[in-house]
Amino acid sequence: MSLERVKTKAVDIGGVVVGGCKPVVVQSMTNTDTADAIRTAIQVTELAQAGSELVRLTVNNQDSAAAIPEIIKRMQDMNCSVPLVGDFHYNGHKLLKENPDCARLLSKYRINPGNVGRGKKRDEQFDQMIEIAREHDKPVRIGVNWGSLDQQLLARMLDKNATLDQPEALSTITKKAVIASALESAARAESLGLAKNKIVLSCKMSGVQDLIEVYQSLAAQSDYALHLGLTEAGMGSKGIVASTAALAVLLQQGIGDTIRISLTPEPGGKRTQEVIVAQEILQTMGLRAFTPAVVACPGCGRTTSEYFQELAQDIQHYLRDKMPEWKQQYSGVENLSVAVMGCVVNGPGESKHANIGISLPGTGEKPVAPVYIDGEKDVTLKGENIASEFQSIIDQYIARTYA
Repeated sequence: MSLERVKTKAVDIGGVVVGGCKPVVVQSMTNTDTADAIRTAIQVTELAQAGSELVRLTVNNQDSAAAIPEIIKRMQDMNCSVPLVGDFHYNGHKLLKENPDCARLLSKYRINPGNVGRGKKRDEQFDQMIEIAREHDKPVRIGVNWGSLDQQLLARMLDKNATLDQPEALSTITKKAVIASALESAARAESLGLAKNKIVLSCKMSGVQDLIEVYQSLAAQSDYALHLGLTEAGMGSKGIVASTAALAVLLQQGIGDTIRISLTPEPGGKRTQEVIVAQEILQTMGLRAFTPAVVACPGCGRTTSEYFQELAQDIQHYLRDKMPEWKQQYSGVENLSVAVMGCVVNGPGESKHANIGISLPGTGEKPVAPVYIDGEKDVTLKGENIASEFQSIIDQYIARTYA
């Protein structure tokens, strides 16, 4: 399936092309102290291994800016070359100027127009960052966030709104101000000599409908590459559902060139979850494939045993864990589909639709498990080793089909 994309300018970010109707790129962000080069490099590598194609780092002080060369060296030691994006607020102009290696080694700078400076210093400091980006031939994401919106711009638009016979609601003006901040900043960057194909825009909101409305308007008004993300999405299922609800609508309309899922990690949870969710949104919508997909039934009164649930979970984890190795050896293996079904009602049918499927016995059914390969029954498994035997069948199929 291929959805028609809204055409935007292609931006090369350290060898990863965003926009220009290229596949939607998955991005993530570290939550380590960037000044801790070892821990940060380890987390960047974990995110890259999980499938993040761009990784953003906080660069908020001299120590973090000075750590960028060491982070990249440590990444190289771990055979990781994912492009790094520096996230700058308040003092980015100073950090980039005083740390030329940081400016040179980062693949992209993220600038928030609302946090680049106040009053007359705002334009001056924004200009300095754009000039450094131009000097080093770096792309820039102009990332507006309604939680840190340029208050002078908002005040100006509110004053104008107040003169109207029928003033618009504050929420409406705020959304218009977010868009205006992005477009005006981009225009200023271009006037300073930064090429259009060096600019990515984002307008982050925390409300699903607000985000959809803003990006629809932004896409209609410009052809800059667009980064999507629901800011402050939240934790667990709430964050996943909210992000999916917002991004799926926009992606279905062809809007968006790169995405990030801004999940709050659960205590002890893995940062890589945001990468997996982003991949699953794109894969579920048929926009990209990252890892073999597992189809499994939800269970019912016919499937009182948890065996099929455990097998589905084990197979899903096994496929994802093996993907870093497989993608180096087997072209197209990410398109593999596997079905793990729990009874005879839909088991055989779903198994036939998948490349490889197993129909486990439900309550009261004969204790055998037929396996289907490309729509044809291949073998019937029984006994205590069904899980390991089914895993071996998958391995053999992959080696045979995708070598």
